[in-house]
Amino acid sequence: MRRLPLRAVLFDMDGTLVDTERLWWEAVERVAGRALTEADQPEVLGRPVEHTAAWLAAATGRSTADLAAELHREFAARVRTGIVPRPGALDLLDALARDRIPAALVTASPRSVADTVLQALGAHRFAVSVTADDTEHTKPAPDPYLAACHALGTDPITCVAVEDTETGVRSAEAAGCTVLAVPSLAPIATAPGRTVRASLTGVGPRQLADLLPYELRVMSWNLWYGGTKVRDHWAKQLKVIAETGADVVGLQETNGTAAGELAEALGWYHHRAGQNLGIISRHPITSRLGDPDVGFYGAAGVRIALGGDREIEVWTAHLDCAAYGPYDAAFDKLPAPELIAHEDVRLAQMRDTLRRIGGAAPVVLAGDFNCPSHLDWPDVAWPVTKAAEEAGLRDSYREAHPDPTAAPGHTWSPIHPVHEDGSGRPEPQDRIDYVLHRGLTVLDSSTVITGTPHPWPHVAGNDWPSDHAAVLTTFAVRAGTQPRVAAAELSNTGQDSVRLP
Repeated sequence: MRRLPLRAVLFDMDGTLVDTERLWWEAVERVAGRALTEADQPEVLGRPVEHTAAWLAAATGRSTADLAAELHREFAARVRTGIVPRPGALDLLDALARDRIPAALVTASPRSVADTVLQALGAHRFAVSVTADDTEHTKPAPDPYLAACHALGTDPITCVAVEDTETGVRSAEAAGCTVLAVPSLAPIATAPGRTVRASLTGVGPRQLADLLPYELRVMSWNLWYGGTKVRDHWAKQLKVIAETGADVVGLQETNGTAAGELAEALGWYHHRAGQNLGIISRHPITSRLGDPDVGFYGAAGVRIALGGDREIEVWTAHLDCAAYGPYDAAFDKLPAPELIAHEDVRLAQMRDTLRRIGGAAPVVLAGDFNCPSHLDWPDVAWPVTKAAEEAGLRDSYREAHPDPTAAPGHTWSPIHPVHEDGSGRPEPQDRIDYVLHRGLTVLDSSTVITGTPHPWPHVAGNDWPSDHAAVLTTFAVRAGTQPRVAAAELSNTGQDSVRLP
């Protein structure tokens, strides 16, 4: 699988790059007038001065502002005389500079303290610094990490954040970063997208890059009776799959044999269900789900092993085409309640599909639903896509392109500009093919068409061997929970459509 590229590394300051957690702890003890205990850690570690001052004010009755000023003074005095870089921190910063990977400082400390630390470490080592003074909300809110990514022009999904407290970890993960946790005073548990290490010694850019999520490209494609309406359809189908870089394709209208034939030619794995549905995958299929003898309409699924402890369920669905909503709306001018009432058959098929999928995560549901989306029509709450949304499935294309006016994403139909009944009426163009998901991160999504297809019935020579556009979504797939590691070891553009040349 392809890993996402490492675009930046975002460092917490106190306890991560420099040993200031101890200095902060001592400053709070001095202001509190007592020794702190483990029970005090949630109010002290990783917290901004104002939070800890308010906590002390509630206990002592003193002014929060006075306590904050005293904490600032006590901590700053200790920082000026007691900064000690954490083991491996400077070596890692130097290695990132050599590889031209930008570093950012992201701290809940005020600017005055951060600047003192930057002087000691070398401000030239950091492309960006974000402090408690720079965002409305600081850690554990995601704002500081989002601000750093924005300043660097990077997506959080391509960044590794290095943190030493639970508070900081929550902030970085909420922003969408992969986290390397190096605890200083309090332990941090492992979790998906998070690795825990005892120190930064021996960590370099390559080890950080190896923590990033993988990229997975899933395509939904109605082959149109297996592609048999177009000459050399098999070769053209293989060309599309190769040029899109798809990893998994949920197929509809396979004409019985297309899934197996395509998979054999590609050296991939496949699942055939009935005469209409199939899934092909470059990654091993470990389980086949649903009714293998499903009829022309219905759904079928597989479980795919992505390596290590990563697995994902992928389903393909084809829903009934009768009482097609866009025709009812455009030709018969039916009002919304009647349009919705005509969705009963498709809604039942979707609900059956959702029952089969259950609560699996991560999961992808690709398919030709033969109905529009409630996200595209402001006046019609199309129930099929709403049912999927209520089951926790998100529409990847609309995540990448939230505005249906700017990016309609039509998939029906590249070969039908006019209705095929000979009336000359314009064919309603709509988005009826989908890649839905639960538990993944969408990086991009697009519709795919090869060349400029000739309209029906002059389609035999088309480069595009279907009457639907395909939908291709690129996901980020994070690793599952990893075991805690030993002290010196590391555990393991959104365009509306793409036309291929």
